[in-house]
Amino acid sequence: MPFTLANVHGRAALVDADQRYDLERATSGQFSSDPMEAIARFSELGEVAKRLSPAQADGPIAAEVLDPPVPDPRKVFGIGLNYRDHAAESGSEPPEVPVVFTKYPSCINAPTGEIELRSQTSDYEAELVVVIGALTRDITRDRAWSHIAGLTCGQDISDRVLQKAATPPQFSLGKSRDTYGPIGPVLVSVDSFNDPADLAISCAINAEQRQNARTSQMIYDIPFLVSYLSKILTLEPGDLIFTGTPAGVGFPDERWLKPGDEIRTEIEGIGVMSNRCT
Repeated sequence: MPFTLANVHGRAALVDADQRYDLERATSGQFSSDPMEAIARFSELGEVAKRLSPAQADGPIAAEVLDPPVPDPRKVFGIGLNYRDHAAESGSEPPEVPVVFTKYPSCINAPTGEIELRSQTSDYEAELVVVIGALTRDITRDRAWSHIAGLTCGQDISDRVLQKAATPPQFSLGKSRDTYGPIGPVLVSVDSFNDPADLAISCAINAEQRQNARTSQMIYDIPFLVSYLSKILTLEPGDLIFTGTPAGVGFPDERWLKPGDEIRTEIEGIGVMSNRCT
């Protein structure tokens, strides 16, 4: 059953018709307020959402009160060069195997959180983010979707100089400065979409559209990525996979982020993040 999960001031809440329902209160304590517990029990959330009535609502959902829908992931993966047009603008051949790096969990930021620029060469990357919902080890591609709690938006903010400072390049530090991983605004269950593999994704800087693509253009699709990673290590509820970004990032033309910039990230069926650079 479809559901939309939000993190409202640190408390798990279901969202329906722009109204929020505190999960602990709506279930009379059958769930705690912890969003991470809700993700680990994602298979139950659809039934809870089905039973909600407007009289139970705690009020309208407001972006300014939302925290990251996954506040405490244990592992955060990034997938590099996963759109052919982005590989081309990077001067790279499409990878023969997925390019996988780590974004350290401490970089996770709210959907309206400020991006604290610590470099003059920081860049934006709009991405669809997969949220794992169950222990996943050696999963096959045809079963991968059933282990996904939902999808959300992400920005893989990247310090390009730090990203390429070492030889060979080591991406993780350049991708993991504090605040460089906003996600949100909500987590949306896989069965909420007509086709979760084909969603419009876009990014605008100060209202100028820079990225505009569809997630069906990924080189390695979501089931492949989940299966591939699960054959290397066990995936756990709340683990995140940033699935890659399409063309239009700033570094080819050195259009770096600067203080005062507004980053608007939107994915069809999930919503909009708006992050101001400071």
